[in-house]
Amino acid sequence: MQKQSAMLLVLLGGTCMSFVGLCMRLIETADGFQILMYRSISLCAMVALVCCLRRRVGLVSFLRGLDRHDVAMGTMLSIAFSTYVFSMLYTSVASTLFILTIAPFMAAIIGWVWIGEKPHPVTWFAMIGAIFGVGLMIGDGIEMGRTFGNLLALVSALCFAVMLVLARRSRKQDVLGGTFLGGIFAFLIGLVANGVTGIGLEVTPRDLGIILFMGAFTIGIGIAFVTWGASYVPAAEVSLLVLIESVLGPIWPWLFLGEALSLMEIIGGVTVMLAVVMMTIFTRKTLSSRSPQ
Repeated sequence: MQKQSAMLLVLLGGTCMSFVGLCMRLIETADGFQILMYRSISLCAMVALVCCLRRRVGLVSFLRGLDRHDVAMGTMLSIAFSTYVFSMLYTSVASTLFILTIAPFMAAIIGWVWIGEKPHPVTWFAMIGAIFGVGLMIGDGIEMGRTFGNLLALVSALCFAVMLVLARRSRKQDVLGGTFLGGIFAFLIGLVANGVTGIGLEVTPRDLGIILFMGAFTIGIGIAFVTWGASYVPAAEVSLLVLIESVLGPIWPWLFLGEALSLMEIIGGVTVMLAVVMMTIFTRKTLSSRSPQ
Protein backbone atom coordinates (compact mmCIF):
# COMPACT_ATOMS: atom_id res chain seq x y z
CA MET A 1 0.00 0.00 0.00
CA GLN A 2 1.25 3.48 -0.89
CA LYS A 3 1.80 5.85 2.03
CA GLN A 4 -0.78 8.33 0.69
CA SER A 5 -3.43 5.61 0.52
CA ALA A 6 -2.54 4.45 4.03
CA MET A 7 -2.86 8.00 5.36
CA LEU A 8 -6.31 8.30 3.78
CA LEU A 9 -7.25 4.98 5.37
CA VAL A 10 -6.20 6.25 8.82
CA LEU A 11 -8.17 9.47 8.24
CA LEU A 12 -11.20 7.46 7.15
CA GLY A 13 -10.93 5.30 10.27
CA GLY A 14 -10.68 8.36 12.53
CA THR A 15 -13.67 9.89 10.76
CA CYS A 16 -15.72 6.72 11.33
CA MET A 17 -14.88 6.79 15.05
CA SER A 18 -15.84 10.45 15.28
CA PHE A 19 -19.53 9.49 14.89
CA VAL A 20 -19.62 7.58 18.20
CA GLY A 21 -20.73 10.66 20.14
CA LEU A 22 -23.57 11.36 17.74
CA CYS A 23 -24.72 7.74 17.94
CA MET A 24 -24.65 7.89 21.74
CA ARG A 25 -26.83 10.99 21.71
CA LEU A 26 -29.34 9.41 19.32
CA ILE A 27 -29.98 6.52 21.73
CA GLU A 28 -33.22 7.22 23.60
CA THR A 29 -33.79 4.72 26.43
CA ALA A 30 -31.03 2.09 26.52
CA ASP A 31 -28.93 1.96 29.69
CA GLY A 32 -25.15 2.33 29.65
CA PHE A 33 -24.52 -1.36 30.32
CA GLN A 34 -27.01 -2.34 27.61
CA ILE A 35 -25.16 -0.07 25.19
CA LEU A 36 -21.85 -1.60 26.23
CA MET A 37 -23.10 -5.15 25.80
CA TYR A 38 -24.85 -4.85 22.45
CA ARG A 39 -22.19 -2.56 21.01
CA SER A 40 -19.54 -5.15 21.87
CA ILE A 41 -21.36 -7.86 19.88
CA SER A 42 -21.18 -6.03 16.56
CA LEU A 43 -17.72 -4.64 17.38
CA CYS A 44 -16.31 -8.15 17.92
CA ALA A 45 -17.98 -9.50 14.78
CA MET A 46 -16.59 -6.71 12.60
CA VAL A 47 -13.07 -6.80 14.07
CA ALA A 48 -12.91 -10.61 13.71
CA LEU A 49 -14.09 -10.36 10.09
CA VAL A 50 -11.58 -7.67 9.17
CA CYS A 51 -8.76 -9.46 10.97
CA CYS A 52 -9.49 -12.77 9.21
CA LEU A 53 -9.61 -11.06 5.82
CA ARG A 54 -6.46 -9.05 6.45
CA ARG A 55 -4.44 -12.00 7.78
CA ARG A 56 -6.04 -14.42 5.31
CA VAL A 57 -6.92 -16.94 7.99
CA GLY A 58 -10.10 -18.62 9.15
CA LEU A 59 -11.97 -17.74 12.30
CA VAL A 60 -10.65 -20.80 14.16
CA SER A 61 -7.05 -19.92 13.24
CA PHE A 62 -7.64 -16.33 14.33
CA LEU A 63 -8.97 -17.45 17.70
CA ARG A 64 -6.13 -19.92 18.18
CA GLY A 65 -3.64 -17.15 17.44
CA LEU A 66 -4.78 -15.05 20.40
CA ASP A 67 -2.17 -15.02 23.16
CA ARG A 68 -1.52 -13.58 26.60
CA HIS A 69 -0.55 -10.21 25.08
CA ASP A 70 -3.98 -9.99 23.43
CA VAL A 71 -5.60 -10.92 26.75
CA ALA A 72 -3.70 -8.15 28.55
CA MET A 73 -4.57 -5.58 25.88
CA GLY A 74 -8.16 -6.78 25.82
CA THR A 75 -8.47 -6.38 29.58
CA MET A 76 -7.32 -2.76 29.41
CA LEU A 77 -9.50 -2.04 26.39
CA SER A 78 -12.60 -3.50 28.06
CA ILE A 79 -12.17 -1.06 30.95
CA ALA A 80 -11.48 1.76 28.49
CA PHE A 81 -14.58 0.88 26.46
CA SER A 82 -16.75 0.74 29.59
CA THR A 83 -15.59 4.06 31.04
CA TYR A 84 -15.79 5.63 27.57
CA VAL A 85 -19.48 4.74 27.22
CA PHE A 86 -20.41 6.11 30.64
CA SER A 87 -18.24 9.19 30.17
CA MET A 88 -20.29 10.03 27.07
CA LEU A 89 -23.45 9.64 29.17
CA TYR A 90 -22.28 11.83 32.07
CA THR A 91 -20.43 14.62 30.28
CA SER A 92 -20.33 16.24 26.87
CA VAL A 93 -19.01 14.51 23.75
CA ALA A 94 -16.41 17.27 23.42
CA SER A 95 -15.00 16.84 26.92
CA THR A 96 -14.79 13.06 26.56
CA LEU A 97 -12.94 13.19 23.24
CA PHE A 98 -10.66 16.07 24.20
CA ILE A 99 -9.66 14.44 27.50
CA LEU A 100 -8.95 11.16 25.70
CA THR A 101 -6.30 12.90 23.60
CA ILE A 102 -4.07 12.99 26.69
CA ALA A 103 -3.54 9.22 26.32
CA PRO A 104 -0.25 9.58 24.33
CA PHE A 105 1.29 11.53 27.22
CA MET A 106 0.18 8.93 29.71
CA ALA A 107 1.63 6.25 27.43
CA ALA A 108 4.94 8.13 27.27
CA ILE A 109 5.23 8.17 31.07
CA ILE A 110 4.14 4.56 31.49
CA GLY A 111 6.48 3.43 28.69
CA TRP A 112 9.40 5.24 30.32
CA VAL A 113 8.78 3.67 33.73
CA TRP A 114 7.80 0.21 32.48
CA ILE A 115 9.84 -0.55 29.35
CA GLY A 116 12.53 2.10 29.52
CA GLU A 117 11.43 4.24 26.55
CA LYS A 118 12.64 7.67 27.60
CA PRO A 119 10.27 10.40 26.39
CA HIS A 120 11.51 13.16 24.11
CA PRO A 121 12.37 16.30 26.16
CA VAL A 122 9.66 18.23 24.34
CA THR A 123 7.12 15.72 25.64
CA TRP A 124 7.45 17.16 29.15
CA PHE A 125 6.63 20.70 27.96
CA ALA A 126 3.79 19.44 25.80
CA MET A 127 2.47 17.46 28.76
CA ILE A 128 2.29 20.59 30.90
CA GLY A 129 0.12 22.19 28.22
CA ALA A 130 -2.06 19.09 27.96
CA ILE A 131 -2.55 18.92 31.73
CA PHE A 132 -3.50 22.60 31.73
CA GLY A 133 -6.07 21.97 28.99
CA VAL A 134 -7.55 18.96 30.77
CA GLY A 135 -7.64 20.97 34.00
CA LEU A 136 -9.71 23.67 32.28
CA MET A 137 -12.23 21.09 31.09
CA ILE A 138 -12.47 19.33 34.45
CA GLY A 139 -12.88 22.67 36.22
CA ASP A 140 -15.61 23.59 33.77
CA GLY A 141 -17.18 20.18 34.34
CA ILE A 142 -17.29 20.79 38.10
CA GLU A 143 -19.29 23.96 37.55
CA MET A 144 -21.64 22.19 35.14
CA GLY A 145 -22.05 19.03 37.23
CA ARG A 146 -20.03 16.85 34.86
CA THR A 147 -17.16 15.90 37.17
CA PHE A 148 -17.96 12.17 37.19
CA GLY A 149 -18.07 11.95 33.41
CA ASN A 150 -14.78 13.82 33.02
CA LEU A 151 -13.07 11.57 35.57
CA LEU A 152 -14.33 8.52 33.69
CA ALA A 153 -12.79 9.97 30.52
CA LEU A 154 -9.46 10.25 32.37
CA VAL A 155 -9.70 6.60 33.45
CA SER A 156 -10.49 5.61 29.88
CA ALA A 157 -7.47 7.57 28.61
CA LEU A 158 -5.25 5.86 31.19
CA CYS A 159 -6.42 2.40 30.12
CA PHE A 160 -5.90 3.25 26.45
CA ALA A 161 -2.39 4.42 27.36
CA VAL A 162 -1.59 1.16 29.16
CA MET A 163 -2.90 -0.75 26.14
CA LEU A 164 -0.57 1.23 23.84
CA VAL A 165 2.42 0.34 26.00
CA LEU A 166 1.36 -3.31 26.11
CA ALA A 167 1.11 -3.27 22.31
CA ARG A 168 4.63 -1.86 21.97
CA ARG A 169 5.96 -4.36 24.46
CA SER A 170 4.35 -7.27 22.59
CA ARG A 171 5.83 -6.07 19.24
CA LYS A 172 2.61 -7.05 17.48
CA GLN A 173 1.89 -5.47 14.09
CA ASP A 174 -1.65 -4.53 15.08
CA VAL A 175 -3.97 -4.59 18.10
CA LEU A 176 -6.91 -6.27 16.37
CA GLY A 177 -6.62 -9.39 18.54
CA GLY A 178 -6.59 -7.28 21.69
CA THR A 179 -9.48 -5.20 20.36
CA PHE A 180 -11.51 -8.36 19.72
CA LEU A 181 -10.92 -9.62 23.26
CA GLY A 182 -11.61 -6.15 24.62
CA GLY A 183 -15.03 -6.38 22.99
CA ILE A 184 -15.58 -9.87 24.42
CA PHE A 185 -14.66 -8.76 27.93
CA ALA A 186 -16.77 -5.59 27.62
CA PHE A 187 -19.73 -7.74 26.51
CA LEU A 188 -19.32 -9.90 29.62
CA ILE A 189 -19.12 -6.80 31.84
CA GLY A 190 -22.34 -5.47 30.33
CA LEU A 191 -24.09 -8.83 30.51
CA VAL A 192 -23.23 -9.41 34.19
CA ALA A 193 -24.03 -5.79 35.15
CA ASN A 194 -27.43 -5.96 33.43
CA GLY A 195 -28.23 -9.12 35.36
CA VAL A 196 -26.99 -7.86 38.74
CA THR A 197 -28.74 -4.49 38.49
CA GLY A 198 -31.95 -6.00 37.15
CA ILE A 199 -31.93 -3.73 34.12
CA GLY A 200 -32.40 -6.65 31.77
CA LEU A 201 -31.61 -7.05 28.09
CA GLU A 202 -34.66 -5.50 26.45
CA VAL A 203 -34.09 -2.39 24.34
CA THR A 204 -36.17 -0.77 21.63
CA PRO A 205 -35.49 -1.84 18.02
CA ARG A 206 -34.43 1.72 17.21
CA ASP A 207 -31.87 1.86 20.01
CA LEU A 208 -30.61 -1.63 19.16
CA GLY A 209 -30.06 -0.66 15.54
CA ILE A 210 -28.08 2.44 16.51
CA ILE A 211 -26.00 0.51 19.05
CA LEU A 212 -25.17 -2.30 16.61
CA PHE A 213 -24.30 0.22 13.91
CA MET A 214 -22.05 2.06 16.35
CA GLY A 215 -20.18 -1.09 17.32
CA ALA A 216 -19.73 -2.41 13.78
CA PHE A 217 -19.10 0.66 11.69
CA THR A 218 -18.04 3.61 13.83
CA ILE A 219 -15.77 1.60 16.14
CA GLY A 220 -15.17 -1.78 14.48
CA ILE A 221 -14.47 -0.46 10.99
CA GLY A 222 -12.82 2.69 12.38
CA ILE A 223 -10.27 0.80 14.48
CA ALA A 224 -9.69 -1.69 11.65
CA PHE A 225 -8.93 1.09 9.14
CA VAL A 226 -6.61 2.90 11.55
CA THR A 227 -4.63 -0.22 12.44
CA TRP A 228 -4.49 -1.29 8.78
CA GLY A 229 -3.16 2.05 7.58
CA ALA A 230 -0.85 2.44 10.58
CA SER A 231 1.32 -0.39 9.25
CA TYR A 232 2.42 1.84 6.36
CA VAL A 233 2.63 5.24 8.10
CA PRO A 234 5.13 6.36 10.78
CA ALA A 235 3.64 6.21 14.26
CA ALA A 236 4.17 9.93 14.83
CA GLU A 237 2.08 10.78 11.76
CA VAL A 238 -0.64 8.31 12.78
CA SER A 239 -0.91 10.16 16.11
CA LEU A 240 -1.62 13.36 14.19
CA LEU A 241 -4.03 11.84 11.70
CA VAL A 242 -6.24 10.18 14.32
CA LEU A 243 -6.79 13.56 15.96
CA ILE A 244 -9.48 14.00 13.32
CA GLU A 245 -11.71 11.94 15.64
CA SER A 246 -11.43 14.56 18.38
CA VAL A 247 -11.84 17.41 15.90
CA LEU A 248 -14.94 16.07 14.14
CA GLY A 249 -16.47 14.22 17.11
CA PRO A 250 -17.91 17.29 18.88
CA ILE A 251 -19.04 18.82 15.57
CA TRP A 252 -21.60 16.14 14.67
CA PRO A 253 -23.73 16.46 17.88
CA TRP A 254 -23.55 20.25 17.55
CA LEU A 255 -24.46 20.19 13.85
CA PHE A 256 -27.31 17.67 14.03
CA LEU A 257 -28.53 17.93 17.65
CA GLY A 258 -27.47 21.39 18.80
CA GLU A 259 -25.14 20.17 21.59
CA ALA A 260 -23.03 23.28 22.06
CA LEU A 261 -19.46 23.43 23.31
CA SER A 262 -18.63 25.60 26.30
CA LEU A 263 -15.82 28.15 26.03
CA MET A 264 -13.62 26.19 28.44
CA GLU A 265 -14.17 23.00 26.45
CA ILE A 266 -13.02 24.76 23.31
CA ILE A 267 -9.97 26.36 24.96
CA GLY A 268 -9.03 23.21 26.87
CA GLY A 269 -9.56 20.94 23.88
CA VAL A 270 -7.53 23.10 21.53
CA THR A 271 -4.75 23.31 24.12
CA VAL A 272 -4.57 19.54 24.51
CA MET A 273 -4.60 18.91 20.76
CA LEU A 274 -1.90 21.52 20.14
CA ALA A 275 0.21 19.81 22.79
CA VAL A 276 -0.23 16.46 21.04
CA VAL A 277 0.65 18.03 17.68
CA MET A 278 3.79 19.63 19.14
CA MET A 279 4.92 16.37 20.74
CA THR A 280 4.26 14.41 17.55
CA ILE A 281 6.08 16.84 15.26
CA PHE A 282 9.19 17.05 17.42
CA THR A 283 9.24 13.27 17.92
CA ARG A 284 9.03 12.79 14.17
CA LYS A 285 11.89 15.22 13.54
CA THR A 286 14.07 13.40 16.07
CA LEU A 287 13.35 10.03 14.50
CA SER A 288 14.08 11.43 11.04
CA SER A 289 17.41 12.88 12.14
CA ARG A 290 18.43 9.52 13.60
CA SER A 291 17.53 7.52 10.50
CA PRO A 292 20.33 6.55 8.07
CA GLN A 293 20.83 8.92 5.15
